[in-house]
Amino acid sequence: PSVMLKIILFGYSRGFITSRRIANACETNITFMSLSGDVQPHYTSIASFVARMKDQIEPLFTQVLMICDKEGLIGRNMFAIDGCKLKSNASKEWSGTFDELGRKKAKLERASKRIIARHQSQDGLGEELLEQDLKQKEKLDKSAEKITEFLATHQEKTGSKGKPVKSNITDPDSAKMTTSKGTIQGYNGIAINDDKHQIILQAQAWGSVGEQQTLQPAVAQLKQQLKKLNTQKQTNAQTIKFTADSGFNSEVNLEFMAQSGFDTYIADNQFRKRNPLFKESETYETAQEKRRLKR
Repeated sequence: PSVMLKIILFGYSRGFITSRRIANACETNITFMSLSGDVQPHYTSIASFVARMKDQIEPLFTQVLMICDKEGLIGRNMFAIDGCKLKSNASKEWSGTFDELGRKKAKLERASKRIIARHQSQDGLGEELLEQDLKQKEKLDKSAEKITEFLATHQEKTGSKGKPVKSNITDPDSAKMTTSKGTIQGYNGIAINDDKHQIILQAQAWGSVGEQQTLQPAVAQLKQQLKKLNTQKQTNAQTIKFTADSGFNSEVNLEFMAQSGFDTYIADNQFRKRNPLFKESETYETAQEKRRLKR
């Protein structure tokens, strides 16, 4: 376990976040080969280790923060939270509400039955065509069975307003989310860092569509981390500035942060619409339109 943990943590520190990439590095990278004792673990062994031992591994990150704090690397002057969308290894085509997945299952079953009906009506089909159809039917049946099993073993997700939201069969914890490059199936990666040396104090991947829902649990986890650090250095939370971009702005979050004890600054996502000074101001879009009309 100690060798496995060394190569995983070193891989994470170098941006190798997939088990396949870490396994490949153990075969080709001299540093990984040294850490692993020239042992090449299979990627499935690495993935299984992370999945099974996550509760035992998590406290190690707190120990790293304790060492950083002891060395004076955490200033406790200002904390900043931000997020990015991370693509998961799951197809967004396998996403849907339970009602949508039920309809998809019925559609797959109808397609499978049509293949049987065609064979019954055309008994003289060639062997090659027959083999292709049987393979297609087997594929359809497996897909329908996959949906049936998922619906029987999982509960439907609900959003902040209580309405059903889409679940993914391949990766139930992930969510469908929109990025600047289109729609992906993935996670919101949220991190809170200290301004002195950019030490990350809290990080988590959330399978929710918006950043707004992640602020409160992230701050709660941050407070738990701060309690575990050197209490002699800990300062009053009211003297610590906490900043967030407009993606975290909501009435609920503003009320929560007002009670958190932090001196909080969250960007106003409606500032330009409310402030009369910006009513006639030029934006990138209006400037582009003016240049287009001059041509």
